[in-house]
Amino acid sequence: MNPRLLELALKKQRLRLKAAGQRVLILHALESASPAFGLADKAGAAWHWAKAHPEWLAGAGVTLLVARPRAFFRWARRGFFAWQSLRRLRAAVDNFLPAR
Repeated sequence: MNPRLLELALKKQRLRLKAAGQRVLILHALESASPAFGLADKAGAAWHWAKAHPEWLAGAGVTLLVARPRAFFRWARRGFFAWQSLRRLRAAVDNFLPAR
């Protein structure tokens, strides 16, 4: 067998072993981050539920408005601030990143 081909085959085998080791390291790193992914999945599910059932959110808001108006307006102010911040952040990111 040609020594050059043998050398390339050995290099290929070493690279495959190295890649397999890196895959194992990545899997271990992802396992440690899985609680964060689980939390993100729950937040996404809650967001989809809220979009599908806005009447429950409106009912909770009206109940809070009647029971504790000061708390309602405090949460409304926080929600408005968060909404405005997200709009500005999205606009800044859209201006910063190139169009796809």
